[in-house]
Amino acid sequence: MNTMGRAQRLATGGEGMPGGLEVIRSQMQGLLLRSMSALLGTPSSAQVVQQSRGRRVLGPQQPSAFDQLIAEVAERHDVDPTLVKAMIKIESNFDPSAVSHAGAKGLMQLMDGTAEMLGVTDSFDPIQNVEGGVKFIKFLLGRYQNDETLALAAYNAGPGAVDRYQGIPPYEETQKYVTRVLQVREAFCNHLA
Repeated sequence: MNTMGRAQRLATGGEGMPGGLEVIRSQMQGLLLRSMSALLGTPSSAQVVQQSRGRRVLGPQQPSAFDQLIAEVAERHDVDPTLVKAMIKIESNFDPSAVSHAGAKGLMQLMDGTAEMLGVTDSFDPIQNVEGGVKFIKFLLGRYQNDETLALAAYNAGPGAVDRYQGIPPYEETQKYVTRVLQVREAFCNHLA
């Protein structure tokens, strides 16, 4: 099998990866996808491979490979870790190499400008991404007097949209996002009870 074939097989999930190596596999896939994109000179080539991968779906009863990181960062910033975990579930399904159609990257789907503002130099690095995403949701919670629905809407659509509409904007995507994050968080909380 040629090098490109092996690289594509690794990027699309490969075989024989035990569950305990999920974080390493995800980080290596992100690195591989970025390397392939740079070598081929087309950002879309990495996205095509990435979008073709099957995604493992985690339910509330299954811990993610990032639970400890989420707990530590959330505690440091005084943010509910189940809220952060629910956001990551909805944003990227715990895939640190995720890239949205709009260009948001990593576990908490940071846009480049937001990432830069938060001091994140590598949005595909789970530690930097979660740190930046938690800082941002903490800022938004403060801005909206701890109203989680407004903070989540601002995380999704931007604070300008929430301010302009003086509430959750009438965007279907944002309304669904807020509802889904809160539902997933409730499921995570119910599982812990």
